[in-house]
Amino acid sequence: MPEMINELTLEAKVENLNQALAFIDDQLDAVDCPMKKRFQIDVAVEELFVNVAHYAYTPNTGNVTLRVESAQNPPAVVITFIDRGIPYDPLAKPDPDVSLSAEQREIGGLGIFMVKKSMDSMEYEYTDGQNILRIRKNF
Repeated sequence: MPEMINELTLEAKVENLNQALAFIDDQLDAVDCPMKKRFQIDVAVEELFVNVAHYAYTPNTGNVTLRVESAQNPPAVVITFIDRGIPYDPLAKPDPDVSLSAEQREIGGLGIFMVKKSMDSMEYEYTDGQNILRIRKNF
């Protein structure tokens, strides 16, 4: 059972990234998130928010909802991104081959790969016309 659930809905525009991060950080403060974990979460939130802003509604615009839930056993935070944009599963693409040089690698996919590596879990579903992407970070 989550201890806390808070949501913020914003227009999915890069200009709203600072507002999104401020909301996330307020939630992390409320659950005494350790600074190293907070930094990892902020980097992940920035990557995912910017992806939604750039790609979900192109060429139009729409909203993204950020839902933050805290859990106790183990202490963790779950952040869910919900949008009604183009269906897109970021987990469907294979991870980039990071053993190759930057010149040899395909462009794209590194941000999602970093999020997957820095979070304890990442899940995607497309339900009722919505992209739902969850990341979890244990403390």
